Amino acid sequence: MSVFASLALRLAPARYWARTMLVLLLLLIGFSLWGCGRPANAPAGLPRNPDMITIGTTLKPRTLDPADSYEVASLLLAYNLGETLYTYRPGTTVLEPRLAKALPILSSDALTYRIPLRQGVKFHDGSPFNAAAMAFSLRRFMENGGKPSFLLTDTVATVEAVGDWELRVTLKKPFAAFPALLAFPGAAALSPQAYEIGAGKFKPDGFVGTGPYRLVSLSNDSLRLVAFADYWGTAPKNQGIDLQLYPGNPANLFNAFRTRAVDVAYQSLVPQQVKQLQAEAQRGQGQVIEAPGSVIHFLTLNLQGETLHNKQVRRAVATLIDRQFLNQRVLQGQGDPVYSLVPSSFAAYQPVFQQQYPKQNLEQAKAWLRQAGYSPEQPAQVEIWHSSGSITSSIVAALLKALAKRDLEGMIEFQPNSIAAAAYFKNISRGLYESTISNWYPDFLDPDNYLYPFLSCAKGSPQDGCLEGGSQNQGSFYYSEAMNQLLDQERQTLDPAERQALFAQIQTRLAEDVPYIPLWQSKDFAFA
Repeated sequence: MSVFASLALRLAPARYWARTMLVLLLLLIGFSLWGCGRPANAPAGLPRNPDMITIGTTLKPRTLDPADSYEVASLLLAYNLGETLYTYRPGTTVLEPRLAKALPILSSDALTYRIPLRQGVKFHDGSPFNAAAMAFSLRRFMENGGKPSFLLTDTVATVEAVGDWELRVTLKKPFAAFPALLAFPGAAALSPQAYEIGAGKFKPDGFVGTGPYRLVSLSNDSLRLVAFADYWGTAPKNQGIDLQLYPGNPANLFNAFRTRAVDVAYQSLVPQQVKQLQAEAQRGQGQVIEAPGSVIHFLTLNLQGETLHNKQVRRAVATLIDRQFLNQRVLQGQGDPVYSLVPSSFAAYQPVFQQQYPKQNLEQAKAWLRQAGYSPEQPAQVEIWHSSGSITSSIVAALLKALAKRDLEGMIEFQPNSIAAAAYFKNISRGLYESTISNWYPDFLDPDNYLYPFLSCAKGSPQDGCLEGGSQNQGSFYYSEAMNQLLDQERQTLDPAERQALFAQIQTRLAEDVPYIPLWQSKDFAFA
C-alpha cells in the first residue's frame, strides 16, 4: 500500500499486495504545498470555498483509522491528517524527524531506541501531544489487531513513555530499518481522548491527529479537510482540500479534470489519458507533475508448478523479457525498466537481471529450454494470471505470449488468464497460479521492504518449498536457507557499507534462482 503501501494481516492471502506506502503526491508535493488555483466545483453536497482546492482520485478509503489502514487511499489521508515520528525529506528516501525532535539514540545491543519528542504540538481536539500519547498510539496500532498491525508486532517488544518528552521502544531483535518503519503513516500519533485500545476497536469514519489538516466532513463520494488552525508547523498555503472520489473509474476522473470539476487529478489515470494530458500541458493547458514512483511491477513464478520448478525454464523466461519494449508499447513511456526487485532510486539497487539475462542471449534461452526437454513441437505450457481489473497486466500477458512465440520459436507457450481481484489475491498464496503479474507498494522506504517480503520463508524445506512466510504469500513458494541467512544478516547489520554488500548478494542470488522477474517501476503523475 505509496505515501505508503502493501502487506496484509498476518497472514491473510493479501498480505503483500495491498501495501499502502509512499504516495508521491504526499511525499513530493503534499497537499499542503498547493496554493489556491483556478475555481473548481465543490464535491456534491459541500458549499463552494474558493480558497480550497478540489482534488479528484479513483481511490476510495476503506477506513480512516490508521491502525487498520492498509490501502493507498486510506494512508494518503493519514499522511495529511496525522503525523508520525519520522517522515521523508520531500522527493527523497532520506528520513527526517517529524514528531520526533531528532533521530533515535540506539543502545549498544541495538535493541532499545530512545526517541526525543517535539513539544508544543496539539491534536485536532485540542489535547496536547506528549510521550504518553505517542506510546498510546503505537500500542493501539499493535493491540487493536488491524491489517497492518504485524508491522510493529513482529518487531516491537515494548513501548513506553519516559517522562513527558521521550519515548523508549525495545525490539525483539535488532532491525536496521526500524526508524524507517516508524514513518509508516498508520503509526501516526492519535489523541487518547478520541480513541481506545482493544482488539477490533476502530474508528473508521474519523481521524483526530496532529496533521496540517483536520477532517470536517465525510460522505460516500467526497471528503473535506480544512487547514488546522493550531498546527505546530508551517501552515498549508490553502484553506483546505475537497477530495472528490471516482472509485475505480479513470474515465470519470479524466472528464472531471478536463471540465474543471476538479483542480487536481491524481491516482489513477490509464496511460492513454496520461499521454493526452501531457500533450495538453505542453500546449499550456494545465500542468503535469512527474516523478519516479516507489511501486514495482513483477512476474511471480511458482516454483511448485509442473513447469516452472525447473530453473532452466525460469531462466529462459527471464531472458525473454524486453523491458524497454514493454515500457514503450504498453506503458507508453510512463514507467522505468527495472532489473531488480529493489527500485533504481535506492543506492542498493543492482541491475542483476540485466547482467545475467541480456536480451541478446535468446539462443542461450532456447538451449536452456532444450535441456529442460522442451521444443517448438512440445512447448513448455505456462499459465500467466492477473487481476481482471488491470488493463495493463492484460496487455503485458498477451504481449509475453506473442514474444515467446516470436523470439523463442514457440518453445514456451504462455496462456493468459484473469480473475476478479478479490479472488486473485486470495488464491495467490494457495499456489493456484503458475505465474502471476502483480505490483508492490512498499510499507517503508528501505531496500529490505522490497526483498524480505518476497524472499523470506519462516517454515519450509528444499523439498517442500516455502510453507509459511513471505514467498508463500507472494505465490512463488521459494525456499533457500542461504537466502534466509542473508536476509537475517542485512536486517541486523547496522553498518551501512556491510548492509549494502549484503543487499548486493541477495539480489545476485535472486537473479540466479529466479523466483520473480522484475518488469518496471512506476512513474507518478499529478495533473493541475
